[in-house]
Amino acid sequence: MPRITGFDIPDEKKIAFSLRYIYGVGPKISKLILSHAKIDPEKRAKDLSADEINQITKQLDHFVVGGQLRRIVRDNIERLKRIGSYRGLRHRQGLPVRGQQTRTNARTGRGKRKTVGALSKEVAAKLEQPK
Repeated sequence: MPRITGFDIPDEKKIAFSLRYIYGVGPKISKLILSHAKIDPEKRAKDLSADEINQITKQLDHFVVGGQLRRIVRDNIERLKRIGSYRGLRHRQGLPVRGQQTRTNARTGRGKRKTVGALSKEVAAKLEQPK
């Protein structure tokens, strides 16, 4: 398993797809890196030489990836929360930030459904029983 900038990438996949396992590297950046490094995108990750891995690493240094990118994203979210913007409040409440509806969806952010206003059949049956 080749190790590039602190990330293990899969052996059996083509290098164009293996690079996407690095946080912050998508299809476009992967193709760009391989074209600048002059490496065939069809080549498997296990077939890379040490020189080719060094070329990929050198090209990756031009991009913000991995832990550094995660830190930047986290700091941006913390800044939004600190200044009290609408997006920051949504992050703080764990609700969708980008305008999605919350009336029916957003279960991940809102948690498990809680029935309000209606009784379950078991509770209604207990209330109807004479004492």
